[in-house]
Amino acid sequence: MQQKIVVKVSMDSDKKTRKALKIAVSISGVVSASFVGSDKDQIAVTGDGIDSVELTTLLRKKVGYTELLSVGPVEAKKEEPKKPTVQVDPSYQYYYQSYGLPYYYSYYY
Repeated sequence: MQQKIVVKVSMDSDKKTRKALKIAVSISGVVSASFVGSDKDQIAVTGDGIDSVELTTLLRKKVGYTELLSVGPVEAKKEEPKKPTVQVDPSYQYYYQSYGLPYYYSYYY
């Protein structure tokens, strides 16, 4: 069963943000990781069998202050109703009118 873990990390520079995302992706079982939140200071990690304690301790050691916000199952996406498809009658033929070649392409011998 897939789970979603949201971790708040204090990231002051671009170097720390890249490092935090690299650490989050390197843990076994991670399917995706992305930045969430208004300030993009939270990392949402989704995957199967992720150890949330291991994730937070690695981020604390390598990046800085880390706070575990939530751990829970991944919400199922709601399926949108399918749009009706347009069926084309195969017996109908398309005819395109051609304008022919311009006058300077025709050669008179």
